[in-house]
Amino acid sequence: MYKITTTLYSLKTKSKLKFDNKYIMVLAKSSFLLLLLALLQISTSIWPASSASIFDDFAKCVSLNSNLSDTSLSQAFYTPTNSAFDSVLQSSAQNLRCLEPSVPKPEFIFTPFHDSHNSPEEQSPWLPAGLCNSLGIGGHITGGAYGSLMRKYGLGADNVVDARIVDANGKILDRSAMGEDLFWAIRGGGATKLLHRWQQVVDKLDEDLFIRVLIQPEGNVTTKRTISTSYNSLFLGDANRLLQVAEQSFPELGLTRKDCIETTWIDSVLYIAGYPSGTKPEVLLEGKSAFKNYFKAKSDFVREPIPEAGLEGLWKRLLEEESPLSIWTPYGGKMSKIPESEIPFPHRNGTIFMIQYLSLWQDEKEDATKHIDWIRKLYNYMGQYVSKLPREAYVNYRDLDLGINNKSSVSFVEASVWGNKYFKDNFNRLVRVKNKVDPDNFFRHEQSIPPIPSQ
Repeated sequence: MYKITTTLYSLKTKSKLKFDNKYIMVLAKSSFLLLLLALLQISTSIWPASSASIFDDFAKCVSLNSNLSDTSLSQAFYTPTNSAFDSVLQSSAQNLRCLEPSVPKPEFIFTPFHDSHNSPEEQSPWLPAGLCNSLGIGGHITGGAYGSLMRKYGLGADNVVDARIVDANGKILDRSAMGEDLFWAIRGGGATKLLHRWQQVVDKLDEDLFIRVLIQPEGNVTTKRTISTSYNSLFLGDANRLLQVAEQSFPELGLTRKDCIETTWIDSVLYIAGYPSGTKPEVLLEGKSAFKNYFKAKSDFVREPIPEAGLEGLWKRLLEEESPLSIWTPYGGKMSKIPESEIPFPHRNGTIFMIQYLSLWQDEKEDATKHIDWIRKLYNYMGQYVSKLPREAYVNYRDLDLGINNKSSVSFVEASVWGNKYFKDNFNRLVRVKNKVDPDNFFRHEQSIPPIPSQ
């Protein structure tokens, strides 16, 4: 038994209507300002080697290159010996697994001196960006930034016209100073039959229409549960045109006028992010997720529709887990028109949709092993239905199961395993850029791009 929930939104400036439990959004056509990205990329190693010198060198660099007093600077730094370190770390942790004692912690935290955001009264802040509102703009853009406007305008990273970053030598570089190679590198380094039909049409729909699917069990784990598929959507236009588009391209959805809400753009952001109806938009300024829990995530890209038998196997496995979630995000439209090599994000023409798999839990005392084992088994099962050679993955859903850098050295061969999944042929170009701008591997993490060791 399966339950279908249709949730569609239509955006139109300064108007909002709501009917029953189905929705549609319509946004009046308006120009979007291209993003001027101000990105401060600061990475610290998770490894203990020369940790004191890293902090000392960083603090000295900031002191020498700013007009701030020592008192002001000391208030911006938090080290593990500082009493506020844990609270600052916890305030920004979206996955509570990061707070577990066995997980390495930052050697220090450097906080901003003031908030940076556009005032909607003074200038338009609207741009095609990612779906996770708690993630900073640097995190969005360096991973690609896919969102509900991607089928119309492409990724957030596709719309970046300039950036300011700090390089490995402490220099602040804009697009002109960093050169086109580095500028390229930072931008991305029932239910069964309806869902089967969704796969066949979703990448071919009008590019003003974005329909993603949220799949999860419904009901208590101790009783008989069902699979719920929610069609979570956004349309750039009015409701009347949406009804025409839906009837022509996806009549199986059974869309009617009473399923539609016309609303403002900012309310659509709150809806996509999962906030309850009536939430004030100011909550977005907090930069925190609406939900915090422990979770493990993995991702896939699909190039051929998954057959109904494959979907039935997926339902069976989802019902085995206590709190799983799978999110299917549509591609096509503008995404298919941009070449794979335009920026590092390569998942373009031929991709029907992206899958994110999650297992979530709330109890810190609960054994994470069973949840991680479950999602790994699910991932193995789905391998027959997704992209191959390589089996693609999304870099902003970092999956350490794909491999990690060695603590004492970085191997190009080992890094190629996850590098090709995240970036495909763009991985080799990223390595060349890394060799050029950071040959000593100052900026690094578990799955960072490696330089090629000098002979």
